[in-house]
Amino acid sequence: MKSLQILFLVVAIMLLAITTTALSAATPSSDDDQEPSLAYHDDDTLTTSLRGASRFLASRRTRVNAVKVTCDKYPRVCRTKGSPGRDCCKKKCVNVNTDRLNCGKCGRKCKYSEICCKGECVNPMYNKKHCGGCNKKCGKKGSYCVYGMCSYA
Repeated sequence: MKSLQILFLVVAIMLLAITTTALSAATPSSDDDQEPSLAYHDDDTLTTSLRGASRFLASRRTRVNAVKVTCDKYPRVCRTKGSPGRDCCKKKCVNVNTDRLNCGKCGRKCKYSEICCKGECVNPMYNKKHCGGCNKKCGKKGSYCVYGMCSYA
């Protein structure tokens, strides 16, 4: 009976030592006075080391007095370097030559099987001038486009 009590005491001391070392390793030491390293990504999410925690627990970076510049009020925004397109459709910069939702002009949508090439909705599976993609012509005379490949047989 005495040996069972000693064994229980040893196990309790070991558990106490393990939890103490785990907690001291998880909390930053008070002599460093450094903030934990935080990383901001392009999508404005704040990430820290959240080992095993849900991504929903990460907080978002907030901007104080941030002004959202949209192209409907400032059309020059679409002409800057890195902009997706030079045209403004529904407060977004788009390229009407390649955008499926605004093909040729704002609001013109291409069908599900079509893509936008040079402002026109085309089916790349059967179009000889755009076979398999924009501006991919079937070169030989008498060739045809089937399943996005020239002269597929």
